[in-house]
This record gives sequence, C-alpha cells and structure tokens, in this order.
Amino acid sequence: MKYRHFNPALLIFVILPIAAYAGLQDSKLQLPSTVYLFSSFRGNGDGLHLAWSVDGLKWTALAGERALLEPKVGGKLMRDPCILQGPDGTFHMVWTSGWYERVIGYANSRDLIHWSEQKAIPVMEHEPAARNCWAPELVYDPAKRQYIIFWASTIPGRFPDTDAAGDNGLNHRMYCTTTKDFEVFSPTRLFFDPGFSTIDATMVLQGGKYHLIFKDETLEPVRKHLRIASGDSIEGPFKELSAPFTPSWVEGPTVLKIGDQYIVYYDMYTAKRYGAMRSRDLKNWEDVSEQLSLPAGTRHGTALAVSRDVLAALIRPN
Repeated sequence: MKYRHFNPALLIFVILPIAAYAGLQDSKLQLPSTVYLFSSFRGNGDGLHLAWSVDGLKWTALAGERALLEPKVGGKLMRDPCILQGPDGTFHMVWTSGWYERVIGYANSRDLIHWSEQKAIPVMEHEPAARNCWAPELVYDPAKRQYIIFWASTIPGRFPDTDAAGDNGLNHRMYCTTTKDFEVFSPTRLFFDPGFSTIDATMVLQGGKYHLIFKDETLEPVRKHLRIASGDSIEGPFKELSAPFTPSWVEGPTVLKIGDQYIVYYDMYTAKRYGAMRSRDLKNWEDVSEQLSLPAGTRHGTALAVSRDVLAALIRPN
C-alpha cells in the first residue's frame, strides 16, 4: 500500500497536543491543587480565549489562537469576558456583546468546554437613551446567596457636570443588578459614582473590606488610570478613593490573590501589551510588568483560580 502526499510535519499537530496532555497528567501530583486561568478576547471581540498559569506571571494559551466560544447574541461581539465559578461549581460568564447595546451577553458551563445557549440580558432596556453596556463583571454575595453583575453605561444628561470630560460625549457610571439564577433580575440601579466618568471595575475582598478597582475614564485632563474605592459591604457604597496606582492609558483591571499577595493585571492598550502591579495591602505597589508574559493579542478579561482537574480537561485533546 502506497501513501501519497504525506507530509511528516503534520505529525506535529497530533503529537504535541497529546504530549502536552500526557505531560500534564503525569505531573498532576506535582502541580498545585489550584492553578489559574485568564479569559480574554482578540481584535474587536472574536470570542473567548483562555490561558493558564501556575504562578500568575507566566501564561500559556489554551487552544492556541482559536476562540473557545464564539459570540451569538447582541451585537455578535464577545469583549471583556468575565468568568466566575459559583458555589455549586458552575462557571458563569458575562461579556460586552456590542459597542452600543443595552444588553450584555451571558452563558454558563460546568467545565469551560461545553456551554449553555447564550442569551442577552436586557440590563439597560428600561433606559432608551442609554448608549452602552461595557465590561460587565460578576461577584457572588454569600450572605444573600446571590450574584451581583455590574457594568459601565452612559445615559446622556444624567451627570451633566462631567459631560465634557470624556470621549465622544461618553460619561459613564457603574450600574448593577442582582440575581440568584440568571433568570430573574433585580431592577437596575446605580452602583458606583465617584463624581467622574468611570469604566472597567472589578472587586476584591481584602482586610475585611470590599475594594472596587476601576478606571478613571476622564480624558480632559487626561487621567485614564486605575484607582481603588473601598466599602464595608459588597453592594457598596464605595468611597475612600485612592490615588492612582498605575500609569495613564491603561484599562480592564482584573485581580488574583496568590498566597498573601494580590496581582492586579491591566491592559496597556496604547502600548499593545499587558502590565501588572503586585501588593500585599492594596496600598504599596510593586510593578511586575517585566515579569509578566501573556499570549500575544490578549485583551481585557478575567483572572481566576480553578482546580487542576479543570485545567486537565481543558488541555485534553479532543
């Protein structure tokens, strides 16, 4: 029997994924029980990309440059994918589904491989003048056994004192809704108003307080940096605003607690790379950007801790 047109190089595409999986399986006992994933998108919002890490600094892409989930709802974009694992083990994801939508995207998964049908949550449909719903984030409130979704929207004329300070008439504030089942949602309300345009908030619990890490979106004069507001409750109010702790022209913060340290990652979108700051108290910061390695093209997403078994399933060849 003769084999024609055989290209030995094609073996690479078979051998490497199997070898990677076998190596991971063989070393599972050496891996920590907790590893880290980083969700992101590429370009204008092509879909969900994932990378993994054991130390929170060196990240390796899963599935190469392929999107693991493509957008189907809203404006058919998937930007700013935020993933949170609930107390029952289910992963919930929300995302920006379009540049100028009054909805956000939502789907859930047990393994980050097989996903529910996507749906658009109409979080701002009651505000017909609302221009956008950007960068939704999820947190879980164990006291009330509910999820809080918060995002940035501009409602023209709602905060007139800062209408002239932003980009293209955009003047964002953070809004939120709560849900126990992602079927029924509380009425949308204002979540955070620091007195200026703000987007891209994320939250972390530290020192008995909830800390909202957010972008000051002021263009005139240029700020475009990250600050922190703190509060006693997961639902706010958030006050005690910090000074900026990053350079200007950054966005999309996400935070991991690794040991006794916190790493805040951010998209340096004009430099087309990622940066990171590390701290034990969210007050004194060390720039660790030069130690950070993420797959090329990584854009605003979420870092989260998962079990090594979740990672093993993701890297397993189909």
